[in-house]
Amino acid sequence: MLKVVSISLGSSSRNHTVETEIAGKKIMLSRLGTDGDWLKARQLFCELDGKVDAFGLGGMDLYVYIAGKRYTFRQAVRLIEGVHTPVLDGSGLKNTLEKHVINLLQEEGIVKFVDKKILLVSGADRFGMAEALIQTGAQVVFGDLLFGLGLPFPMYNYQTFCRVAQMVLPLITQMPFSLLYPTGEKQTVNTPKFTRFFAEADIIAGDFLFIKRYMPGELEGKIIITNTVTAADIKELADRGVHKVITTTPEFQGRSFGTNVLEAMLVALSGAKTALTAEEYLEIIQRFEIRPRVVDLRVA
Repeated sequence: MLKVVSISLGSSSRNHTVETEIAGKKIMLSRLGTDGDWLKARQLFCELDGKVDAFGLGGMDLYVYIAGKRYTFRQAVRLIEGVHTPVLDGSGLKNTLEKHVINLLQEEGIVKFVDKKILLVSGADRFGMAEALIQTGAQVVFGDLLFGLGLPFPMYNYQTFCRVAQMVLPLITQMPFSLLYPTGEKQTVNTPKFTRFFAEADIIAGDFLFIKRYMPGELEGKIIITNTVTAADIKELADRGVHKVITTTPEFQGRSFGTNVLEAMLVALSGAKTALTAEEYLEIIQRFEIRPRVVDLRVA
């Protein structure tokens, strides 16, 4: 049996393990949260190195891509230094699968994006999604400065977003990741922030932990396009009036894992010892017919 373990700086309350079968291969997917404990995460990587087929890195990014350039987070490099088992942070799929999913949703009429107002809570860590949303003809508000840095500056222009990202990422990637993204128990705390942008949006897209941390109590009629959600998350969104939840990763026994888990799974299935190319990811996605999860909460 293939084994994939995602080691996350996130809350251990979201831990989960499933066993599934894909293309005749049995595979176990596990998520281990360390509640923001960097040293514990490092210890787990060292203990399990060579004992699993691929690691996912959750709760932080190793890389982000903007306009074809890769930026590397120094703290993430230190976390996995010396680990020989492939470590995937999901960035490869964010630039392939998520772009593919947006195009599929539009082509199949699942979501009509043209002229819709979209709040993308963070475009820097979902550049593929950002590119695809712009190409649909939607009106996208980039929330990177709002939710990543706490600055009251929404970005309404794609070119502005790219320029700002290229200016700040060389600095941001040298900072402790906990200053930029909720880790540990902070992931479970809801502190509504910049709620006007949630209220004005037809569609809210991007990292779910950003959405969950800052969303208001009222989300009537909204569509959420995101990644990792649990059954409890789905219920909470339904209680707030959300009409539809779409995850870019498929469902495994009632749970949508993060892109890091899915990317690690694809690498394990391929037998590769490193990340795949964009073309290889797309080929596997199509071969295994990996599709987004769509939950209509009006009938759920």
